[in-house]
Amino acid sequence: MNIIEKLASEFKVRTAQVENTVNLIDEGNTIPFIARYRKEVTGGLTDVVLRDMEERLVYLRNLEDRKEEVIRLIDEQGKLTDELKAEIEKAEVLQRVEDLYKPYKQKKATRASKAKEKGLEPLAMIFYAQQKKDGDPLAIAADFIDPEKGVETAEEAAQGAMDIIAEMIADDADLTKAIREKTFDRGQIATEAVDPEEKTVYDMYYGSSEAICKMPNHRVLAVNRGEKEKKLKVKVAVDSDVITGYIEKQVIRGKSIFEELLRETIADAYKRLIAPSIEREMRNILTERAETDAVRVFAKNTEKLLMVPPVRGKKVIAIDPGYRTGCKVAVLDETGRLRAFTTIYPTEPKKDVAGTERVLTKIIEKYGCDVIVIGNGTASRETEEVVADYLKKKDYDIQYTIVNEAGASVYSASKLASEEYPDLDVTTRGAMSLGRRLQDPLAELVKIDPKHIGVGQYQHDINQKQLTGALTTVVEDCVNRVGVDLNTASPSLLSYISGVNMGIARNIVAYREEHGRFQNRKELMKVSKLGEKAFKQCAGFMRITGGNEPLDSTSVHPESYKAAEEMMEKIGITKEDIAAGGVGEAIDEKIFQAYPAKKPSESVKKMAQDLGIGEMTLSDIVAEMKKPARDPREDAPPVIFRNDVRSFEDLKVDMELTGTVRNVVDFGAFVDIGVKQDGLVHVSQLSNKFVKHPMDVVSVGDTVKVKIISIDPEKKKIGLTMKF
Repeated sequence: MNIIEKLASEFKVRTAQVENTVNLIDEGNTIPFIARYRKEVTGGLTDVVLRDMEERLVYLRNLEDRKEEVIRLIDEQGKLTDELKAEIEKAEVLQRVEDLYKPYKQKKATRASKAKEKGLEPLAMIFYAQQKKDGDPLAIAADFIDPEKGVETAEEAAQGAMDIIAEMIADDADLTKAIREKTFDRGQIATEAVDPEEKTVYDMYYGSSEAICKMPNHRVLAVNRGEKEKKLKVKVAVDSDVITGYIEKQVIRGKSIFEELLRETIADAYKRLIAPSIEREMRNILTERAETDAVRVFAKNTEKLLMVPPVRGKKVIAIDPGYRTGCKVAVLDETGRLRAFTTIYPTEPKKDVAGTERVLTKIIEKYGCDVIVIGNGTASRETEEVVADYLKKKDYDIQYTIVNEAGASVYSASKLASEEYPDLDVTTRGAMSLGRRLQDPLAELVKIDPKHIGVGQYQHDINQKQLTGALTTVVEDCVNRVGVDLNTASPSLLSYISGVNMGIARNIVAYREEHGRFQNRKELMKVSKLGEKAFKQCAGFMRITGGNEPLDSTSVHPESYKAAEEMMEKIGITKEDIAAGGVGEAIDEKIFQAYPAKKPSESVKKMAQDLGIGEMTLSDIVAEMKKPARDPREDAPPVIFRNDVRSFEDLKVDMELTGTVRNVVDFGAFVDIGVKQDGLVHVSQLSNKFVKHPMDVVSVGDTVKVKIISIDPEKKKIGLTMKF
């Protein structure tokens, strides 16, 4: 298999693009670096395509390695034929390779292997060949009676031969492939209760069945969880007569004395050897598909959450609600630095509303705060009521917002948190984290294991290695897309930058603490263990504001500084212009004047040729000159601030509200509408048009208008629609 050509065909790109990309990957370049700074080499492939291509490259290389290994193992047994070798070499999936290898794989003792030891393989071949039309199979089997080998009767000999044939049928790669496909197309996943009298969340699956090929991924994961919790019994149901009938057509060659014997053998092969294996495969296929989709959904949601716009320049009061132990309060300045912390008791059992208001007034008047942040966990609703009533009484220009506190407790009790704030208790760290999630969600959320951010479905039930890998990739892409401030970024944030691991990240912070602010990117080369290779990968994603090199505040890579400087000189702009905030759209006219052409794009092409760089690289440089280090998060919906308050009891059917999408799953989207319980917009209520997947319509962080269509006070469930 020519992997380069196959990738080019699958991704519908030129062979040269794939070849160049593979070379860059093999040289140790990261995907963020390749996507941002090697566009000319890859032909402008996006980071999404590059990630998929890298994943596919790994699979195909593993496939080729496995083919070579299987061919070697069969050859060592002296059983490799040219036909078999060709079949293995043309296999395009690992499953096919394993199917072909199955007959030659070393097995534990089986009924067939024991029969072969008794010398019954020649008899099995006579039966299987079906060449005799007259006589009795048992009479033929009688010739193989051998008491010394443990074959006492003709019946025992015939049974041994049948066991050998049954294993041959089960090991046939083409038959296995066909049975697998038929089971997938025609089979059902049947579920029933372990205890029919017990009421559980799995009631809907009691005595139900669903086509394997149509079963939605979220129901696969739900059934798996029910089985794991010993609430459900699950099996694959398929019409065995259809399967055995198909096998009979492939094995039985017309009328013969062996026909009935072979039918019995086929039934045994299917029931004893094939069906259990195929059932495991079907469950694995569904689970792998569902887990892959769940990881994709989780990753997409995580990306949207990480890319929520930061609320900059705001002094924040962050409140982590609670009952008995009170609500922890952290006061943060515009940079997220802790200015003060305390505890208030607005909720039961103390319900000290007056005392809470006195504390808030003192904090606001002393620190001049702009925003109050409240966590959405336990006691959030009651705390919100007190804060909203307080703000109505006062003439402060202050708003409040609710933030998702998923993972805050995990972070606050972590080793990382204790290293960052050794003198603070766990609860104060948690409140700080909530406030910083508003000020810079990306910088704060990277400190938390993505699994605990709470924007997925069944994340604790799926393949944790796959989930961790996917989420790490998402965080890396987001961090590198935004870039980091080299003089303020934490080790956690720095560790996700291209070419930087946690060790180097800590060294960067240690260097900063010892020598003060970085004045330019070149100083990175003085950081311990950060060599030329790492510098090339990371430098463009590091930002320095107020240093001695204005280009360091942009995403222009140092390797392109010379070209950028020549460009600025040719069109009459200076580095001071960049330091002052960029030159805006005026740069397009300046390029057009310096390189006259029929179209602006042709001017850029002329300039790129003159500077000796690629057009895409030049376009990126120009974009940075317009607005240096533009934050891509600015394109996302803004945070919703509240100055009102609602309770569950206030809600009524047909009420129209504005909310924030908190999570998107296969069956719909959960929307925060200002009460503790998020409402669900089922996939059928997302649009007047058919929606294949909720993510095609909404994303985490979106601001949406919804209408209440159902309220269940007992279960605290809210049904919403976006159909207007």
